[in-house]
Amino acid sequence: MTQQDKPLILASGSPRRRELLSLLNLPFEVKVSDADESVPDDWSPERIVQELALRKAQAVIAEGVPRDAIVIGSDTIVVLDGVVLGKPTDEADAKRMLKALSGHTHQVYTGLACIQGSGERELSDFSRASVTMRSIAESEIEAYVAGGEPMDKAGSYAVQGLGAVFVERIEGDYHTIVGLPIAALYRMLGQFGIHALG
Repeated sequence: MTQQDKPLILASGSPRRRELLSLLNLPFEVKVSDADESVPDDWSPERIVQELALRKAQAVIAEGVPRDAIVIGSDTIVVLDGVVLGKPTDEADAKRMLKALSGHTHQVYTGLACIQGSGERELSDFSRASVTMRSIAESEIEAYVAGGEPMDKAGSYAVQGLGAVFVERIEGDYHTIVGLPIAALYRMLGQFGIHALG
């Protein structure tokens, strides 16, 4: 089968993930997943993101997709000193996270899963990158949170948005931080016979 014969489905409503997947120039559709994202406190970051990426893809498959479709799930978390920072619950929570990240290096983990619609085959992996933030003034945090950008982002910042002004250094794959490690996804799709190049 060629890539055109296998429907590609992104199990995410994230506009950032849609933009990144579009880089592969492959046709795809979006189906938002409503997977349960609760996990035990003792799970490692690697396990959390891979499990949630799988759950998101599985939830979309459970709603019904073509048997030959490849469903892509992804999940991103921010980890500071072993503590997982998810999406903020409110503005105060966003400010708390940004104050904690200020002047420190944290890790961003993104899990990736590809599952065949029939459930016969599934692959999962994760990517990790490190981000060093400069010291952020309290007035900057106040203004950034008031603008609303942090409210649906893990760790309360968007590296591809205005949050980039706080970033001093990145080590690893930039796309991992945005939320879809495109190079890893390209390799994974190749194992299903889907090739964006050649």
